[in-house]
Amino acid sequence: MSTPFLPPAAPRLLPLGALAAGFGLLAGPVGAQTAVVAAAPSVTLTPVVVNGKAETDANSVRATTSTIGKGTQDLRDIPQSVTVITEKLMEDRRIDTLKEALHQTAGVSFLAAEGGEEDIRLRGFSLAASGDIYADSLRDPAFYERDTFSFDRIELLRGSASMLFGRGSTGGVVNQVSKMPFLANASQVDFTAGTGSFMRFTGDFNLKTGDTSALRINTMVTQATNDGNKLDKQGLAPSFRWGIGTNDEFHVSGYYLRNNNGINYGLPWVKQTQAQSGANASSIDTRLDPNHAYYQAASDYNAGGAALATAGWTHRFADGGELQSAIRHGRYDRDQRAGTIRFYTNANAANGPIVAAPGLDTVNGATRLVENGPNNKVQDMTTTYAQSDYSNQFGWFGLTHNVLTGVDAAHEVFHGYATVLPAGVVLNKNAVPFTLDGGNPNSVDESLRLKRQASAFDAKALGVYFQDLVEVAPHWKLLGGLRWDYFKGSYQTFQTAEPTTAVPNPPPVGTQLADRGRSDKLWSKRFGVLYQPTDETSFHFSYGTSFNTSGDTYQYDAQTANTPPEGSENYELGGKVDWFGGKLSTRVAAFYSIKTNERNRDPDSAATAALLSGKRHAAGLELEAAGRITPAWEVFASYAWTPVAKIDIGAPGSVAGVGEGAGTRSSLTPRHSGTFWTTYQFTPALRLGGGLNARSSQTPNRNPAGIVAPKFVTGDLMAEYTLSDAVAFKLNVNNVANKFYADALYSGHYIPGAGRSIQVTMTTRF
Repeated sequence: MSTPFLPPAAPRLLPLGALAAGFGLLAGPVGAQTAVVAAAPSVTLTPVVVNGKAETDANSVRATTSTIGKGTQDLRDIPQSVTVITEKLMEDRRIDTLKEALHQTAGVSFLAAEGGEEDIRLRGFSLAASGDIYADSLRDPAFYERDTFSFDRIELLRGSASMLFGRGSTGGVVNQVSKMPFLANASQVDFTAGTGSFMRFTGDFNLKTGDTSALRINTMVTQATNDGNKLDKQGLAPSFRWGIGTNDEFHVSGYYLRNNNGINYGLPWVKQTQAQSGANASSIDTRLDPNHAYYQAASDYNAGGAALATAGWTHRFADGGELQSAIRHGRYDRDQRAGTIRFYTNANAANGPIVAAPGLDTVNGATRLVENGPNNKVQDMTTTYAQSDYSNQFGWFGLTHNVLTGVDAAHEVFHGYATVLPAGVVLNKNAVPFTLDGGNPNSVDESLRLKRQASAFDAKALGVYFQDLVEVAPHWKLLGGLRWDYFKGSYQTFQTAEPTTAVPNPPPVGTQLADRGRSDKLWSKRFGVLYQPTDETSFHFSYGTSFNTSGDTYQYDAQTANTPPEGSENYELGGKVDWFGGKLSTRVAAFYSIKTNERNRDPDSAATAALLSGKRHAAGLELEAAGRITPAWEVFASYAWTPVAKIDIGAPGSVAGVGEGAGTRSSLTPRHSGTFWTTYQFTPALRLGGGLNARSSQTPNRNPAGIVAPKFVTGDLMAEYTLSDAVAFKLNVNNVANKFYADALYSGHYIPGAGRSIQVTMTTRF
């Protein structure tokens, strides 16, 4: 096999997605006829010129289309910023999880929440806390650690998007696109081994079962010790598709992921003295070694996963219209037993009292004690989602209209559980020395705790939308969209605690303590202008709204049960330009996002006020480039500058310029963030690459005084050697300098980024 950018003799091992894209062309338009011509030797046939893309979205770091806008669209026709992490980029950078994929985009930061992708921040606003993660445009609840083994791309839509997706969608939306069966027999197996006893096997098997049908099975097994924070997970994703290329196409698929991982819940913030740091005294202790400073208990773990079943039908009408319908039923669960590491505050401790602020201590050479406090999270969820989307092109009133309309419905049942000690059982909670060389508190076995239901949330949602993209004049298009949503939630809490001396006669275990609920109806709007003077250029202005209901986190308290949804708006001015004959795509966007009536508490805060009087905004500039500069030189770059991220109106009683008070910068919003990746094909068999990830300093949620996560830059390297069309080897060294940095942030602790890792992957295709 050869690529169009190398000498024909050069062997290249392309992802199966590249084959899928190529064989997908064989289906052709619905109803197309194929003529077979037998030519005699004396007959000269007229040459046939075939116009097609030399590269596809599957075998390049550059994407040209997206499915995040409901149906496949050219990126140039979406008047909003979209970043696509392609299969090629994920394979080059050894990306195994969704969180790793999002690290390859600018403007994204991470809250150190309770495991999984609980809360991701984009453009200064929460993205995943309200479930803004999707799989094939169907909502995918956000409390399990996602693996990329069955996805061929990750799409990130930036800015408000409630018109398309309903509740949430303030900072943006993430869409995971599944690998689909295609009409060919092709398989790929990858085996990776690396430091930390890392071993990973993935298999991608595609079998053509008929003229219009195919079966595809993706599987994964991963294990690693990771110096105490183990990985142990398995995944299986079978899918069957029939009627490919016909008027009626169907597919059914399953997805199973099981995680039995360890968990590093984080390290407490440390304030050094100037004598120790030699510089600024308000920084984390960069001398802590992430490979040894592991303070979790041996019994800590993060188990859970997802089991999904999906069925879909696509009907293609004779007039070019298309109706896509899908239904998915799923179950998600998590059983996490973890510990929050904090400095021991007992004034009678052997080394004297510790009087520093909560979560912050000064290491001045004397020994300090740390303790492991339980922070368990046990929950499960059952969901059913259904949606149907219709698209077509019409010539109404002498203008070209690209219409997209649809309806979606959801039913979500969520259960939260408390973990309580059996009567008479007392856990031994030891405090142990904390030094700059690390240590390990010999903590207790949290598995002794009993699981009891503490809450239940039942949510029903319905949405209807209509969008029209109108070509009003040559090179000019207008987009307008409107959506109506209905959301209803009911929430109950239950007694879980046994009698104690403090509460000698509580209600019996299982007694319902509270029953709250509310319903909301809301409109969402979207407007855009596109100017496309050439096939290589597209400029846009867009405006969109979004809303967050009080039940987005599957709970109500006495205040939020009476609180209407928050509202947000996003303004964006940008452009997309292709260079070098369309081989390199660039994007620029200036944005202004505002939450106009924020509940008067940060979503991660324990405050109780819930008046819709808060306000915050963010503004900045984003730049991206993806594709080839020369036939052998490929690049991907993403950069975000967010100079403005301000809390305009804080909670009642907050102090201006302090914490979440008015005038302070929004937390988890670095001014500068970005990523860069490049590869070069030195010989037909040898390809080398490298890249950087960087973020400037930022504060954790609630902006605690004196705590700032320092800026950091990490570097990665890659070398690939292709033996033949069937076998290739790849070496990845990530975080080459073993940089220690705070990756995910919380007010009382931070989770370090991954240390240096070395991995070798063997890929075989047959």
